[in-house]
Amino acid sequence: MKKIAFVTPWFDENIPGGAEMELRGIASRLSLADIDVEILTTCVKEFSADWNINYFNAGVCEVMGLNVRRFLVDAKTTKNFHEINLKLMNNIPISLKEEDTFLEEMVNSRALYDYIAENKEKYELFVYIPYMFGTTYYGALACLEKTVLIPCLHNESYAYMQRFKEVFSKVKGMVFNAEPESQLAHRIYDLTHVETTVLGTGLETEISGDKQRFMQKYNIHSPYILYAGRKDVGKNVDTLIQYFDEYKKRNSNDLKLVLIGGGEIEIPSSSKNEVIDLGFVPVQDKYDACSGSLLLCQPSKNESFSLVIMESWLCGRPVLVNEQCEVTKHFACSSGGGLYFNNYFEFEGGINYLQKNKEISEHMGLQGQEFVKQNFSWDVVVDKYIKFFKKVS
Repeated sequence: MKKIAFVTPWFDENIPGGAEMELRGIASRLSLADIDVEILTTCVKEFSADWNINYFNAGVCEVMGLNVRRFLVDAKTTKNFHEINLKLMNNIPISLKEEDTFLEEMVNSRALYDYIAENKEKYELFVYIPYMFGTTYYGALACLEKTVLIPCLHNESYAYMQRFKEVFSKVKGMVFNAEPESQLAHRIYDLTHVETTVLGTGLETEISGDKQRFMQKYNIHSPYILYAGRKDVGKNVDTLIQYFDEYKKRNSNDLKLVLIGGGEIEIPSSSKNEVIDLGFVPVQDKYDACSGSLLLCQPSKNESFSLVIMESWLCGRPVLVNEQCEVTKHFACSSGGGLYFNNYFEFEGGINYLQKNKEISEHMGLQGQEFVKQNFSWDVVVDKYIKFFKKVS
């Protein structure tokens, strides 16, 4: 095969985010498998940065042993973008003209799109991740016949935009992280002529944690449930905080809620002593935290995968997920490694069930661990990717 180009809005070694981590992993592992890989991206620092600022220099550099080609980002009018984005966030219908404005005023690079159009013969495929950014929409239009999407699709208003429906039906292939994501895409888009597959995300499966090390380092000596990830309303962490506050009012025990990850969330005064927010921690500390937890709670309603669920299972601990998220519910049910909740009382019941049934809790964690190793170890996932790329090209 000729070179495979991964196209993404931003790229660097330590940018947080599920899609960002997924891209770093698969690009690095394909490179180790002797596939010629290149990253095409803008000079924007990361998702949370100002999208008008070129933080990195344009040109070619090396990151994590990968060839990275950066392009200057286009200037944009943020006021129009934010007004339309607010509508989308609140599920308010927008016009086709507003869709065009939304796509034109987000992260874009005309220099990047010109490069793709002018150099398409040098590449076997252009692989875009994730779906909702200008770099994916306009980048795909520059070379539809060689486009593969890793959409990281959620059931959200953005996914139903007419412009995405028009373009995504014409790409060469789509790669999904879970079966429910694939089902969602097939419901929304006409994929009759698109080659699709469910591959998942590869993981380093030989991780482990040390419960005692975590508890001593952070002076936590009570049992706890764990949340690991970005702390904002979009991840439904406010519901987790609310539910845990109610749980402490109704249950007389010393259970704590430990939060790790970036962002800020308001904690009720009644729970100030029950919720421990550690912010960002080293990755080994995250594994240690997983190992010491009663369970990991993933309250998000919109996930196309969940690395932290897999990490919790690799550390031998069960999970509690939101029933409204088809992907995480699918993983919990398929593996036998977790429970799900749809309201407060199911949340409380899940916690108390696992507290009272230690052997079942341990067994669920081990079932989850085996599920990850069988389906998402890097050698399994990389082999599937290579076969799929050869098939669509």
